[in-house]
Amino acid sequence: MSLWDAIVIGAGPAGMGGAAVLAEHGASVLLVDEAPGPGGQIWRGIETVPDGRARILGPDYMAGRPEAARLRASGAVLAFGTRAWRVEPHGTVWLGDATGLRAERARHVLIATGAMERPVPVPGWTLPGVTTIGGLQILLKREGLLPAGPLALIGSGPLFYLYAAQCLAAGKRDIILVDTGKRTALLTAWRHAARALAGRGPSYLAKGIGLLRQLRRAGVPVHSGAQGVEIERAGDGLTVHFHIRGAWRSLSVSRAALHEGVIPETHLPRSLGCRMEWSAAAAAFHPVRDSDLRVSQPDFYVAGDAGGIGGAKVALLEGQLAAISILESLGRQVDPLLATATRRERRAHLAARPLLEHIYRPRPELLAPADEIIACRCEEVRCGEIRASLAAGCAGPNQLKAFLRCGMGPCQGRTCGPLLAGLTAEMRALPMEDAGWLSIRSPLRPVSVGELADFTGS
Repeated sequence: MSLWDAIVIGAGPAGMGGAAVLAEHGASVLLVDEAPGPGGQIWRGIETVPDGRARILGPDYMAGRPEAARLRASGAVLAFGTRAWRVEPHGTVWLGDATGLRAERARHVLIATGAMERPVPVPGWTLPGVTTIGGLQILLKREGLLPAGPLALIGSGPLFYLYAAQCLAAGKRDIILVDTGKRTALLTAWRHAARALAGRGPSYLAKGIGLLRQLRRAGVPVHSGAQGVEIERAGDGLTVHFHIRGAWRSLSVSRAALHEGVIPETHLPRSLGCRMEWSAAAAAFHPVRDSDLRVSQPDFYVAGDAGGIGGAKVALLEGQLAAISILESLGRQVDPLLATATRRERRAHLAARPLLEHIYRPRPELLAPADEIIACRCEEVRCGEIRASLAAGCAGPNQLKAFLRCGMGPCQGRTCGPLLAGLTAEMRALPMEDAGWLSIRSPLRPVSVGELADFTGS
């Protein structure tokens, strides 16, 4: 078992930025990621993407190319195609790849596992032909694929509009937007406007306005203020129902994609027992971090969207900021102005975040859906069954796991976890932070019995 100065888990913008800075300052660093190369979800396939597809994905995506080159030149040891399936509090990280299982140990661990799409539990969300917008964007980045036939994009948030614009750039015109954002959100966002116009905020707002103008010029149909979304099978396609100001509308499409923003992927810090807190503004849990991005577990750091949604540039800066703190803990000399400049730039890029969180805050029913809706897709458990168990005295998410097998499927509670907490909060009249969460246990990623047998026999 090797002893590293730092192990970085996740090779998205935060992991790339952190590993590069650590290695450039002489630290021994191991970067691990399940993907075949750097980039994470945001810059997926950045080193191999064809130029034509890169132009479709846009300049923000292409900003990952120099960062990937910097990472390659930094001297960090890169372990792609490698999953971190167990992490222990004293810094041991258990890995698995094509050669089998092994353990590595580090003085410090930087968690940069990014975000996941927020579950969108509406009637019909488990039907064939219904996916997430993030899933479709992965197909576009990785394979250059777009769904055939009329496509309904349903939801809200920056990715909602970005993917629509990318479809247009790729030549797909048969898209329809069903925008679930509140019509009054802009009118009530005035208290965040001043901050959003500071720092780098105007550039983010300009990008958003540019996307909206692009879609309007292209004549893309937009149904704003949609509520009560329902999806049902209709022959070989789908019918999407929704109402706007009480008037019901229906669309016939081939495919539908859902999106209501992203939330931090917190399985790894939860497995370590890191202290978590609920953000009412972001409607999500995230680990508690100090100014250097340390979490409550000693010698562990969380950078990027895993600690709070900020986007690619913020994630890159947070990875660098965490790396600077690790280097200082190791006694390595770092230019004091570097940390100051990094913190200042991070604040500048976060200026528009409160405004965006207000405009795109999801509706409360996403955390407490109707009884007939499936909450746990792996075990096909409906919200009504969960409410009935809670009404019968079930204590919360962990006991629901024992009662109904929620959280015991392949996703290990990543999808149903927020819903179990939301339903518990609703039934118990508790704040979300007191509703509880599924206990997270290893393996965090699938490990076969054969792999375990080979490891123990070696």
